[in-house]
Amino acid sequence: MTTGEVARRPGIVDAHHHLWVRARHPQPWIDPHTMAAIDDDFTPVELAPATRAAGVTQTVVVQSVAVRSESAELLGIAADDPLIAGVVGWVDLTAADVDSRLARLRRARGGERLVGIRHLVQSEPDPTYLDRPDVRHGIAAVGAAGLAFDLLVRHSQLPSATRLVRDLPQVRFVLDHLGKPPLGRADLGDWQRDLRTLAAEPNTTAKLSGLVTEVGGGSWTTADLRPAVEHALDVFGPDRLMFGSDWPVCLLATSYTRWVTVLGDLLDPLSDEERAAIWRQTAGRVYRLTPS
Repeated sequence: MTTGEVARRPGIVDAHHHLWVRARHPQPWIDPHTMAAIDDDFTPVELAPATRAAGVTQTVVVQSVAVRSESAELLGIAADDPLIAGVVGWVDLTAADVDSRLARLRRARGGERLVGIRHLVQSEPDPTYLDRPDVRHGIAAVGAAGLAFDLLVRHSQLPSATRLVRDLPQVRFVLDHLGKPPLGRADLGDWQRDLRTLAAEPNTTAKLSGLVTEVGGGSWTTADLRPAVEHALDVFGPDRLMFGSDWPVCLLATSYTRWVTVLGDLLDPLSDEERAAIWRQTAGRVYRLTPS
């Protein structure tokens, strides 16, 4: 698929990208030496040409730090930018007044664009974090508010994510980055087994995002990504998968347009209807986006 073909694809929804200005919200996880490509500020000004070249007409911006002020800022940005159709924000899931905190975000400027909540579970040292009653109470409140919950977990945390999803069938869960398969680093057998178990729960969907950075570096090939994408298609099916760029994090390993092109090649065997589900329809349905 050529860059021109990518640019002409209609109506792509990018279900996962970030924005940040470090003076307001530092990103302590960015190593300036090993992650120099993203050791910078990324705003809608930088996002616009990348999405335009890829044929993206709507996006969902996702929180990157665990502070309420970032979520409020992202909502304000979305209110001013018609490209950004949804915001996945953050609240303290363990707070006794989590319902009120969600309501305050909804009342903030741009609050109507709040479509989900995420917590950086991958960074939690407690392996039982998703089993904790206080955390589960908070996630249940997210679902009761009509919002999706994004699961940012490592592949070793997939079993605990499955227990959570199974016990809260009323919540819509979205698995980020396919649970971070150890592409190029370890055998995929455990990840494949655990992803299949999670995908058996009907209240889950997943993002085809973040895979290039799991391989690492810029020397990856389409063949490196194929096992993860094909397994996700097998266990979730196209109707429960959505495209995400993971921009600007993807810049550690690829450009925005190259990722769209490569994913297009991997999805080429699918029907037009199946590809449409992944490129736009699943994200629109799960995040309840207003069509552009």
